[in-house]
Amino acid sequence: MHTIPDGVEVVASWEKARHLDSPPLLVLDAVTGFLDAHGIGTGPIAWQRIGDGQSNVTYLIERGGECVVLRRGPRPPLPKSTHDMVREARIQKVLGGHGVPVPEILAVCEDESLLGVPFYLMSRIDGTVITDTIPTHLSPAEQRRATSEAVVDTLVALHGIDVTQGELATLGSPDGYLRRQVERFRGLWEVNTTRSLPAVDRISDWLARNLPASQAASVVHGDYRMGNLMFAPQAPAKVLAILDWEMATLGDPLADLGYLTATYSEAGSPVTPLELTKVTRSPGYLTQRQLAERYQHHTGLDLTSLPWYQTLALWKAAIFCEAIYTRWQRGERPHDTAFGPSLETGVPRLLERAGQFACLTATGRR
Repeated sequence: MHTIPDGVEVVASWEKARHLDSPPLLVLDAVTGFLDAHGIGTGPIAWQRIGDGQSNVTYLIERGGECVVLRRGPRPPLPKSTHDMVREARIQKVLGGHGVPVPEILAVCEDESLLGVPFYLMSRIDGTVITDTIPTHLSPAEQRRATSEAVVDTLVALHGIDVTQGELATLGSPDGYLRRQVERFRGLWEVNTTRSLPAVDRISDWLARNLPASQAASVVHGDYRMGNLMFAPQAPAKVLAILDWEMATLGDPLADLGYLTATYSEAGSPVTPLELTKVTRSPGYLTQRQLAERYQHHTGLDLTSLPWYQTLALWKAAIFCEAIYTRWQRGERPHDTAFGPSLETGVPRLLERAGQFACLTATGRR
């Protein structure tokens, strides 16, 4: 755990931040006061940045033997209706009441004067997030298969929740979800880029002309992938928590399946900036097709149009990656020496891959 601020990302107080080129992400005095107000630990705090998020930021905070997780958005200014931590915390509270595996929300801060943006605190869960390496306890062949099966089964359970009643019904409007997604992200491209990539408009027009009819309404996570799941620290493979609910709403469940399969790494598939869990290229894990077949078996949904949803997923990914690239160009990601600059070519690669899925739709293949 770090206990000394690095002078840019974390500072002791706003007084110490006055002469920085960019605002800090963590202000220790402000966080300490917030912990005091909610009776969480005593004494000085130690911190550690965790997770592979390229947008929102998550810290493990330790104080007096208590550990909590703080989650906040990136440095402002932020695009309208993005990085809404207050909404994200509310969604998790609601879903937790319906048995969805999520961290417990401990406190929410809407006061932007503390860290420059709203943030929330959640419980720390002792588990494993799978990204670049295979955990030892999940390395045997049967556990690799069980891991990818758990990814699908957890999504099936999420999509099976009744969203027509109670507070869940207030989280969004499923009607017209797909059309709104296309329109919203087309607008986000216009405000988040400084370059011309004609494929964005070309794919956008194609998506709008070929909207499939939604077969069901469900909670849609919006960024559902293995790297946003926390697994138990021992075998067998079991999902303890679904993380990162910023883009969650009510809509078409196949949007999640399209995103999961389009961004899922498998041997022989093209490498894109969305390859965030490389281990599934290794033998033993389900393939993209097997993921889809297992989902279809449990839900009965027709997956004929799945390539359309995969196209949507990668087109959207290109747009939010472009936002990261633009912030990097503007100097708003001063410590990013790898991911941000890689998006100069990474975003066009995502668009190229999206176009390939669109061709699958046109030919009727999956």
